[in-house]
Amino acid sequence: MSTAAFGTGRIVKLVALLLLFFGLWFTPVPEGLTRESWHLFAIFASAIFSVVINAFPLFTSSLIAVAVVVLTETLTPAKAYGAFANAIVLLVVTAFLVSQSVVKSGLGKRISLYVVSLFGKSTLGLAYSIFITDTLIAPGFPSNTARGGVLFPVILALANNGGSTPDDDRTRRFGGYLMFCGMASLAITSALWFTATSGNPVGASLAAEQGLKIDFGSWLLASSVPCLVVIALLPALLYRLYPPGITATPEAPERARQELRRMGPMSRHEWITAITFIMMITGWVLAAPFKLNLTAIAFAGFAVLMITGVLTMEDMNQQGGTLVTFIWLAVLFGMSGQLNEMGFMGYVGERLAVGLKGLAWPAAYVALLTIYVFLHFGFVSQNAQVLALLGVFLDVGVKSGVPVALMAYALLFASSYFSVITPQGGSQNIIFVASGYLKQSELYRLGMLTTMFCLVVFLVIGTPWILWVG
Repeated sequence: MSTAAFGTGRIVKLVALLLLFFGLWFTPVPEGLTRESWHLFAIFASAIFSVVINAFPLFTSSLIAVAVVVLTETLTPAKAYGAFANAIVLLVVTAFLVSQSVVKSGLGKRISLYVVSLFGKSTLGLAYSIFITDTLIAPGFPSNTARGGVLFPVILALANNGGSTPDDDRTRRFGGYLMFCGMASLAITSALWFTATSGNPVGASLAAEQGLKIDFGSWLLASSVPCLVVIALLPALLYRLYPPGITATPEAPERARQELRRMGPMSRHEWITAITFIMMITGWVLAAPFKLNLTAIAFAGFAVLMITGVLTMEDMNQQGGTLVTFIWLAVLFGMSGQLNEMGFMGYVGERLAVGLKGLAWPAAYVALLTIYVFLHFGFVSQNAQVLALLGVFLDVGVKSGVPVALMAYALLFASSYFSVITPQGGSQNIIFVASGYLKQSELYRLGMLTTMFCLVVFLVIGTPWILWVG
């Protein structure tokens, strides 16, 4: 009975997927778009839909999508495979590989034990420690992907030391909760600090075209109240939405202190890993003023760890999941980028925004912000959406009577906190997704709920605050 039910359910999902794909493919191309851009949208939307309804895993959907894109000549092979050489994609994969050294050397265990000794009486305490740590280091990192590479190995070690593994359903949710807290933290701290992600200055330059001058101080003043409210409430909300199973651990701090004493002084590999990470972090912090390439810094650190024997080829051979992540990320990143280059995203944004003209400015403001946030469901890059849509939505909002500062800051902050709406909504997510602690269905559900929570907080609390300080 169960086998038949499963088979019927799978067939229903495949039929729904095919109906969506062929329905979009054969729909007349809207005026203002090319045939190729519309067909690329049909393939991209179908790939995402197949994951949402659990018809195929993300990896399988990506393989099918890239094959269809090339075989139908929707994109040339060069454009379809171009993202396999994208610097951001390579940075994500390299950061994930480098993070394994923190676990293998024992440094991650040492750091996680220290965190547990301070905050480890409860899982919720560990979650808040992740948010607090990220909040403190974020202003020095112009890349949330690089920052994720710093947080991930510590969170992975916390999960491992708590007895949580991706393959054990009895303990998996503990690690999954901490992993998603890492993703959510990167999203909100990027909105808090002007220098926390490269997209913020880009968006600020678009706001300057409307006469709004934004610097580090004015950004922090506008972002502080709504962002701090989210930071204060979100770990507890996620705790209720996704109960981690393991909750109270009153003896954990003392056990952690005892284990630290047993570990003794840092080993040679721990020192090498620590120094390498410090140098990488320093390079990432100084990347903007000294025009250093973030991916090259990650490659250099990776090479040091390989040369010194902290990581070996055997370790690399065991990272099959990294290749899977690399392929699906490159495929979706490339397709999203091509949709943007073909003008599809700009076309959709303009049509949606123009349709709101004539509304009272408060209604236009809420509608524009909500649409802008949920359009990120179709983007794999935050910066791509900022470049494609932020200027358009800001212009329509201002023409509808929305105060410039309110519309600009609302869109700028949303460009960070909407990154968790899908697993591929920000390149920094991928490191956490690849850990295997969270199922795709859980990622989409938690991502949607977290994004909606942030949107509500920024509308209800952020709006009056920005109007007051702006």
